[in-house]
Amino acid sequence: MKAIILAAGRGQRMMPLTKEMPKPMLKVAGKPLLEHHIINLKAAGIEQIVINLAWQGDKIKAYFGDGNKWGVSIQYSQEQPGGLETAGGIINALKLLGDSFIVLNGDVYTDYDVSALIQLHLSDNEAHLVLVENPAHNPEGDFALNHHQAISQKYTFSGIARYQSGFFTGYKNQVLPLGPILREKLDEGVISTELYLGQWDDIGTPQRLDELNQRLAGSSILATD
Repeated sequence: MKAIILAAGRGQRMMPLTKEMPKPMLKVAGKPLLEHHIINLKAAGIEQIVINLAWQGDKIKAYFGDGNKWGVSIQYSQEQPGGLETAGGIINALKLLGDSFIVLNGDVYTDYDVSALIQLHLSDNEAHLVLVENPAHNPEGDFALNHHQAISQKYTFSGIARYQSGFFTGYKNQVLPLGPILREKLDEGVISTELYLGQWDDIGTPQRLDELNQRLAGSSILATD
């Protein structure tokens, strides 16, 4: 199974850190966010990885190359300068991904074990989303675990998912956000969900990045005492 790491976003909210650097290349615990994803994918047995590129994508290519240094094979899916949004980026890369694949947002930090997604049995047009508890910046959440109840607790979409290629049948290769598609497909009953309670951080602002690095540094100090 292959995985795609989404790394084409402009990262406007991370300015000035992203003025000359793509957001997934910002460092957490001394390594670019993308590198953490690649290491985790390799540990889960996924060695064929696609990274989509737009803003400052040449810097991602220069750092990771073909992935050999990390024991993986990396292909790149180039997008137009402004990017194609999340769904558009996935659709643009389908020719590189095969019938079933894992998607990771490049701007999150997590210890989620994606090997759990490999074990799922999905039909040709289905998807499975990993949800997390709502962070302070998204208190209302995105989706419920039980989509058949009129009233249900909503949780935040982690940016981690597995899709069958047929999930995107009928959508054009163009600028296309993912959220509306997920809501439409939830109503059709072709999406399953799970709630993950482990490490997960959305690196959406310089402050959140700084707080995460401070937290991890503190944990490292405690671990070595």
